[in-house]
Amino acid sequence: MTFKPELVPVFLNIFEESAEKIRAFPGCLRLELLENADNPAVLFTYSYWNDAGDLESYRHSDLFNATWAKTKVLFDAKPEAWSLNRKFELG
Repeated sequence: MTFKPELVPVFLNIFEESAEKIRAFPGCLRLELLENADNPAVLFTYSYWNDAGDLESYRHSDLFNATWAKTKVLFDAKPEAWSLNRKFELG
């Protein structure tokens, strides 16, 4: 997500308020917030879900809708989202 630079602190507050609720959502195994090393206005939420159904339940939840409504007005570019499959695991 690319934010208007002056609004990054607003998003960080939204994330801080929502993170534990998201982590407690059924099927959420992990949630991280990552920052682009070259541009602090570009942030990624990285989450692990038990399965695609749990993620879809979250995406249709009141929690997601409330968080998204506050977040989407802060963007400086169209947001992107990907769902990924693990190809292999080291270790």
